[in-house]
Amino acid sequence: MVTGLVILVFGASLTQGVLIELDQVSRSTNPVQEYSLPFRQIDAQQHLEATEITGVKSHAMRSISWDRSPDGSELQTYAVVATCGQLKAFTEESNSCTEGKVLKIRDQNFSSDSIAPPGKDFLFLLSNGKKLEVKVPQESVEVRAYQPSEFAGPSLLIPPSLIPPGVFLADGSLVLLSDADPTTIRSVLDSIGAIAPTASVEPVGIVIDSLAQLTVIRSLLVVGMVLGLVIGVAAFVVSVADRAMERRGQVTALALLGARAGTLRVVQVVQVVLPLVVGLGAAIVAGWLAESSYLITGGGAVHWDWEGLPLLFVCALGVVLAAALASVPMVRRHVDPEHIRRD
Repeated sequence: MVTGLVILVFGASLTQGVLIELDQVSRSTNPVQEYSLPFRQIDAQQHLEATEITGVKSHAMRSISWDRSPDGSELQTYAVVATCGQLKAFTEESNSCTEGKVLKIRDQNFSSDSIAPPGKDFLFLLSNGKKLEVKVPQESVEVRAYQPSEFAGPSLLIPPSLIPPGVFLADGSLVLLSDADPTTIRSVLDSIGAIAPTASVEPVGIVIDSLAQLTVIRSLLVVGMVLGLVIGVAAFVVSVADRAMERRGQVTALALLGARAGTLRVVQVVQVVLPLVVGLGAAIVAGWLAESSYLITGGGAVHWDWEGLPLLFVCALGVVLAAALASVPMVRRHVDPEHIRRD
């Protein structure tokens, strides 16, 4: 019984490392998650409803400049339409932002955009058919964007006040922002699907198929762990009771010789708990080392995982307590002569 529980705990620790690795592969490790919806596939009402989805913390627009050359040879640049507060929410770091002004974006992770020198004009096509002319300014805002992100690379920050109400960038996309925990991501994606079922949503940095597979694997692991623990605890309790029943003659003889009931109970509990504590403790340590080794060599983010240890310790403690409590009632004060007849 101890061997079975030890293998279960070791397997659970290693499987947790595999799940963490799959989680890193299926989505980025950023604390926020972005969702991009092309403006050509949503209307004004869907745009408004998308920005009000529960879990969405901020929103902005991103677009490429309009190519006015007939042969498509003109160099283009990207811009984002956002306030300073929205820019700060979408980036890891934002400094020297001036509200209400067009600013040149300088990202610490990218070299300066040679296509957009100060003084050059760019046109952006609006949804009402008009064009917004933007001149690259001397003033700039320093940012450090997440990787990956829709805000990694654009050269211009355009304040929303320059765009008329109800109008958006025809060649752009609406970018939504939420927390990066899987529950929030699934909730936001489901809400976007309900609002704009025909729009192609791009969750930045997420592989949707892997995320769905991860959910199924995690659910199966939880079910397997629960069944394994329940069966393991039940089997261990039965084995403890059976062992105690076999030793009742010896316990009764010791009681007749003057051993106290408390001493017999302590010995009984120690004999049951000691191998279990040693086995489960070794399994938790070995499993954690195996999991961390897998995370270090598996190709994902290198780190030591501490989050799963409390759950394993609680499960192990529950098994030990159940085994100890099951062994206590087997030693009683009453001496039954039938228990020592054969001895």
